Amino acid sequence: MNATPVGTPTRLPTWFIPHGGGPCFFMDPPPSAPQTWDRMAAYLRGLAATLPQPPRAILVISGHWETAQPTVTSAAHPALLFDYHGFPEHTYRLQYPAPGAPALASQVRALLAAAGIDSSADAARGFDHGVFIPFLLISPQAQIPIVQLSLQVGLDPAKHLAIGAALSSLRDEGVLIVGSGMSFHNLRSFFDESAATVAVAKAFDDWLVNAVCDADPARRAQKLLDWSRAPGARQAHPREEHLLPLMVAAGAAGDDRAQHTYSDRVFGKALSGFRFG
Repeated sequence: MNATPVGTPTRLPTWFIPHGGGPCFFMDPPPSAPQTWDRMAAYLRGLAATLPQPPRAILVISGHWETAQPTVTSAAHPALLFDYHGFPEHTYRLQYPAPGAPALASQVRALLAAAGIDSSADAARGFDHGVFIPFLLISPQAQIPIVQLSLQVGLDPAKHLAIGAALSSLRDEGVLIVGSGMSFHNLRSFFDESAATVAVAKAFDDWLVNAVCDADPARRAQKLLDWSRAPGARQAHPREEHLLPLMVAAGAAGDDRAQHTYSDRVFGKALSGFRFG
């Protein structure tokens, strides 16, 4: 995936993607389940080909960065944050030298300010693994500038839908907005393949697909606001930081409908990814 050539950009979609578990795509899978991450990896590798044109820049909201107010990375050449623990040594030597985009970071802040949302910039922070791990597959050339945007502490879904809505116009300027998380994220039960746990994950995933793919954008937003009342919600997300990137992507979608672009089971847990527009 290369940067957009000079010209009039086509409106880009927004995505909510799964980013796996730590550096899962770059290590040996469990011997008992050697194909565990294969379908997710194939999905991520194929995403670039689904775009109407390559983006000029990418704005990523990861489930691994929370701040008191929305904050953007503003360095010209961000480093990588190896914010996972206990994995093979070679996974701490991965490289993803995508440039930053200080001008886009400033534009994000201006759009948030116009919507009455205070924000900050962080010139020291690098990309966490919710960014560089999936993008090593999505855009391995690392040529497209990336800005990361934090979640806001408190994890209020209404605030994150509003953040996305404030940034929607970037889609008309060649910026791809990506929420990077997981539709199921309960680390205590992730490897539990008991029938009861699998059923809970499926119940939440069924609800989530129905909510996100609702044809009425107002009804979709209301369902997402009420996500914690869904079947299995707190079993799927004891803490919702990996779901909130979806809210930003949905907010930036405006009235665009969603497509359920990824459906899989990992350790028995139903997982989903979505495209808006």
